[in-house]
Amino acid sequence: MRRNPLAAESHLYAFSDGPKTTADEPAVAEVRQILRNTEGFAGLELEESPENRGLAQSVIRGVTRVLETHGRAIVLEDDLEFSSDFLTFMNAALDAYADRTDVFSVSGYLYPIAVPPDYDPDVLLLPRASSWGWATWRDRWEQANWAVSDFSELQKNPAARQPLLRGGADLWPMLQKQQRGLVSSWAVRWSLAHARHGAYGVFPRESKVRNTGADGSGTHTGSTRRYEVALSETPLQPDPTIQPDPRLETALQAYFRPSLVRRLINRLSL
Repeated sequence: MRRNPLAAESHLYAFSDGPKTTADEPAVAEVRQILRNTEGFAGLELEESPENRGLAQSVIRGVTRVLETHGRAIVLEDDLEFSSDFLTFMNAALDAYADRTDVFSVSGYLYPIAVPPDYDPDVLLLPRASSWGWATWRDRWEQANWAVSDFSELQKNPAARQPLLRGGADLWPMLQKQQRGLVSSWAVRWSLAHARHGAYGVFPRESKVRNTGADGSGTHTGSTRRYEVALSETPLQPDPTIQPDPRLETALQAYFRPSLVRRLINRLSL
């Protein structure tokens, strides 16, 4: 990240969750020492939680705090690799879509979906959020219903789930697991916020982010090459007039269509 030219102009907020067990304490202490010695940014503010809040609560709390101060935020996880122009692209996109109420987020990562060869824009709209190097605005973030107070209605009414399923058939089982305490996911609830408001995430046509946590070290990803992408250094220009392309939505749904084995596992576990 420090090789991004805009890093020196960026204020870095780091949120370190507390250890789950006493066995995790040395590793947490080591990470915090690295964070305290981080250089190359305009400023650094580190919050060290004395307790383990868990992934979802930590992210929601941290993002909310930064947005209350700045109105917009670029959010990073600790297991990501970035192109040298990641911050340039993200800041340009935050400016370009600040007034587009149908855009809830910007992502630096693009799922490895099939983009049609004749698709010309540098960016695309997808009815789903990404948690790997993304950004949003305070007025969009505040529209999320983190309690999912209408979950019972979603369970009873398949038609009510259709806006969420536009982003992928994997989202409904994931939301069920979240609400039943089987996973700690803010990201599926953030995608639900997009769905509820008919909103989109903006994605680059070539990924500016690569996830290095898909080797089994990530919280939810496991060991897989499914999300592997090439890191692009090609300059991309956000287009504030971009419109959805049905072919891209179809490609997204095809990519996230669960396998027969996964559908059976979900049915047995939910």
